[in-house]
Amino acid sequence: MKKKIGYALVAVLVLIQFIRPDRNLSDDRTLDFSQKYPVSEEVKAVMAVACNDCHTNLTRYPWYANVQPFGWILTKHVNDGKRHLNLSTFLRLPVAVQNHKLEEIIEQVKEKEMPLPSYTWLGLHADANLTDEQRVLITTWAQAQMDTLRAQYPPDSLVMKRRGPPPSGM
Repeated sequence: MKKKIGYALVAVLVLIQFIRPDRNLSDDRTLDFSQKYPVSEEVKAVMAVACNDCHTNLTRYPWYANVQPFGWILTKHVNDGKRHLNLSTFLRLPVAVQNHKLEEIIEQVKEKEMPLPSYTWLGLHADANLTDEQRVLITTWAQAQMDTLRAQYPPDSLVMKRRGPPPSGM
């Protein structure tokens, strides 16, 4: 019985290798944040190793992405990251949302919530572990972009509008 279960398990593991998720490789930069917001080479370098794989339309895939189910898990992780913040389509967002996303970048990086610990587990992406200096670099850059927006747009245009029905009693 154990032998049959073992064979079945091996067969399933072999078969799932043929079910491959689509890769995140478009690299379309038409609406990329860098088309509007200046980014120093130093900031670009840090973002390239710590942010871009999950937050742009171009992912550098590690070798284990070719092994299922790890490839599926990685694809879900990248899709979730892009759903929250896609720097490749950043300019598609209204300016108030762009401002809010920059604010979230500052908060997430300062609180060490990004990059996700799961991204750097077991030393898999050790280069993505941000130093305190790199965290300051990213947050200073994001704050400068928010300051630029504040100088270019009326204050009310940088505030996200409340969604949903108005509060009761109005």
